[in-house]
Amino acid sequence: MALIFVNNNESIESALRRFKRKVISEEIIKDLKKHAHFIPPGQKAKLKSANARKRNRRRFRQQRPMNSSPRPGGMGQGR
Repeated sequence: MALIFVNNNESIESALRRFKRKVISEEIIKDLKKHAHFIPPGQKAKLKSANARKRNRRRFRQQRPMNSSPRPGGMGQGR
């Protein structure tokens, strides 16, 4: 739980900014979204697998050399 104390000479805007920073640093919103709805265990496993595939795809896309193409024949030729 994010808790801040407002000083006597502090404006509401600055106290609100401190509160927002504390909420972000404690990951309260992220946790709230995670527990917002129930995901069955089978669905959770599929989601985890899909996220891993997406992560690996991004990782391998960055490692591939720029001049190689996925198809023989060059860049989209042969239609």
